[in-house]
Amino acid sequence: MALVPIKMPQLGESIAEATIVRLLFKEGDSIHADADLIEVETNKAMMAVTAPCSGVITELLAENGTSYPVGAILGQIEVSAEEAKRLGLDEPEKTSRKPAKKRSDTPPAPQKVEPTVPGGLPVPAHAGGVTYLSPRMKARMSELGLRAADLAGIAGSGAGGRVTIEDLERFMGSIENNKITPASPMRKAVADAMIRSWSRPLATVGIPIQLDKLLAHRKSHPSKPGPALYALRALSVALGENSAPAGRLVGESIVHPPSVDIGFAVEAEDGVLVPVIRNADQFPLDDLVSRYNRLVELARQRRLPAADTGGSIATITNYGTFGLTLATPIPLPEQTVLLGMGAGQTVPNWNPQLEEFVPVVEAMFTLSFDHRVLDGGAAGRLLKRIAELLNAPETL
Repeated sequence: MALVPIKMPQLGESIAEATIVRLLFKEGDSIHADADLIEVETNKAMMAVTAPCSGVITELLAENGTSYPVGAILGQIEVSAEEAKRLGLDEPEKTSRKPAKKRSDTPPAPQKVEPTVPGGLPVPAHAGGVTYLSPRMKARMSELGLRAADLAGIAGSGAGGRVTIEDLERFMGSIENNKITPASPMRKAVADAMIRSWSRPLATVGIPIQLDKLLAHRKSHPSKPGPALYALRALSVALGENSAPAGRLVGESIVHPPSVDIGFAVEAEDGVLVPVIRNADQFPLDDLVSRYNRLVELARQRRLPAADTGGSIATITNYGTFGLTLATPIPLPEQTVLLGMGAGQTVPNWNPQLEEFVPVVEAMFTLSFDHRVLDGGAAGRLLKRIAELLNAPETL
């Protein structure tokens, strides 16, 4: 008979230890190769340590709730001569019964482990479903009304930096003496939308766009439309020409929008509202000015009708009103693209006709997008088309 050790496997590239969650067998049980023996938890997943071979468990050294480093011996399996021969273990040696080192133990000086067979056997493991939170932690967070994102600022003391119940309770106790104000429904709605948006792979591209022609056109226009409305109209025309960039990935299909309904961000008390202009590609700039101004005022008063919110396929945000020259805003969960515009700045620009630098007004425009639907090239072409339209404001 030969003994084969059950070792804590390497469960991931950056994982050095795992915590025992459940022992699925007991000493004396017969097991077959690849059977799940022990459930363990890392900071990235719940996983199962599987049997390297068939045999009888003669010893289990692992303890529930204890963390063990990769390579720790968790138990022993006694195999038959036939099984040992099948595994190529022709000259097995008895291994000493040394308990697995717990995470809390002081590591001894490095020494060569004498396994049952030279080099031992690699113990396979397979993922049983990714989770960062234990059931007990999830239950406690539900009681407190917390989300996983709320734990981002807590330093975890568990395996691999995992946040434990004790860490959570210490954190909740430490903030009791701080000034605390309830989050408004608006702030909670924004937080929920951003969490859902961030579940997608998002990216941002940007280009500087000259605004001199736009500003000259605005100056001569009787209604003085805002720069954001010019950008909204340019975005709607570009998407009216090709709606694919605003399509949504649903399963294995791209769902194209039925109409070009564009939202625009308006800062309101403790948050942001997004009024929507329906079929924005179907109306010239002159026809949109009064509608745009009315929706801005209603949004600031937080009195937007339901018909003028939701269902937009893209949004524009003018973060330049805050003096920002560059930002990477996040699209709403139901949208693929978001156009952002920064503050205009006077910069030198080379004029080949005059062969000298001349001052121009320029602003950075960014396009944030769902990378599952768009690549950088398609996003760049959309931005380039928007730039062309903004430099021909009379066509808008």
